[in-house]
Amino acid sequence: MARDNQASTRGGERTVGMGPASAPPRRLILLFAVACGSAVANVYFAQPLLVTLGEQFSLSPSTIGAIVSVTQLGYGLGLFLLVPLGDLLDRRRLITVQLALLGAALLAVGLAPGAAVLLAGMCGVGLSAVVTQTMVAAAASLAGPAQRGRVVGVVTGGVITGILLARTVSGLLADLAGWRAVYLASAVLTAAVAVALHRALPIGGETAQSVPYWRLVWSTVTLFARQPLLRVRGLLAFLLFAAFSTLWSSVAQPLSEPPWSLSHTAIGAFGLAGAAGALAAGAAGRWSDRGLAQRTTGIGLGLLAVSWVPLAFTQQSLWALGAGTVLLDFAVQAVHVTNQTLIYAVRPDSGSRIIGGYMIFYSAGSALGAIGSSLLYAAAGWTGVCALGAAFSCAALVLWAATRNAGRSRAATR
Repeated sequence: MARDNQASTRGGERTVGMGPASAPPRRLILLFAVACGSAVANVYFAQPLLVTLGEQFSLSPSTIGAIVSVTQLGYGLGLFLLVPLGDLLDRRRLITVQLALLGAALLAVGLAPGAAVLLAGMCGVGLSAVVTQTMVAAAASLAGPAQRGRVVGVVTGGVITGILLARTVSGLLADLAGWRAVYLASAVLTAAVAVALHRALPIGGETAQSVPYWRLVWSTVTLFARQPLLRVRGLLAFLLFAAFSTLWSSVAQPLSEPPWSLSHTAIGAFGLAGAAGALAAGAAGRWSDRGLAQRTTGIGLGLLAVSWVPLAFTQQSLWALGAGTVLLDFAVQAVHVTNQTLIYAVRPDSGSRIIGGYMIFYSAGSALGAIGSSLLYAAAGWTGVCALGAAFSCAALVLWAATRNAGRSRAATR
């Protein structure tokens, strides 16, 4: 039986690995993991701080989700406009410049005098934080097909760790020195990471493309239009991260209210309950290398749907919240790594555009989950939020089952 993620052709095209036969040095993979984690953390710093930011800038409970939504809007624009440059320009220079822009946006947020500057700065943070995906594509391009899943798993594990620590660190720093210290400290860290990567990366990354920029950007659309696998995995990412954002963009509100009335630090600490997500990232990469991508996807989406049962009892039990976040984060990251491993194999020579296009679905889903959960919490409370998250999760499971069966039917008729 052919392995489900190692077909020799995809959409009529032969899949050809562009990386070297061996994996890149482990120290470079770990540096990529740290850099990706520190960059993506900036997108999530606001989640435990939403209630405080809403009070500071006079935003109503039904509109504080806009802080997350504008960040994801910027992220989506960056994925479409900036990430494709990784297939055109020297990745060493591109990554350094993007990190510099990220540092500037973080300073703008940390010094924001009003809501307009805050939201503009958050959009800028999202726009420049797509350097994470540039680095994921760069790391994947350095590995051969046999090691790519493991490399992507390690780097994505760094991303997940960054997301988890983002909530904990932002809550702790906000309690110790105020919310502005979170973004100012991150600006300094971003500068340090930029220097380290500039020194570690080789001059002249793999840039096989020699086409005009706008044609390169538009080719992202055509790649997804021509490749069914990219569309299916993109839609799964949309629903997956809509569910993920539904939880993390709204959970600060019930935890800040009676009977819990938790501090920023305590709210942020719940991000650590999802540490299983980092374990899932590495495991899913290895499973994909072994040809178990479909099985991993199905199990992950099933766990995602089940996770909303304990999450529904958050207002009665913090243990239920902890159990639910473990299940949800493990499921999300297992499917996410599997998705990235599969889509990169479609066209390794277009890795930046493929990963960037895929992450546009991620960003759109995250924005929808953020604004939807804020509106539903204001209208129907935590029960409404959980119903929304469960709906996204079940829709993803149904989509996977339908497309998987369709793939089997086509194979049977050959």
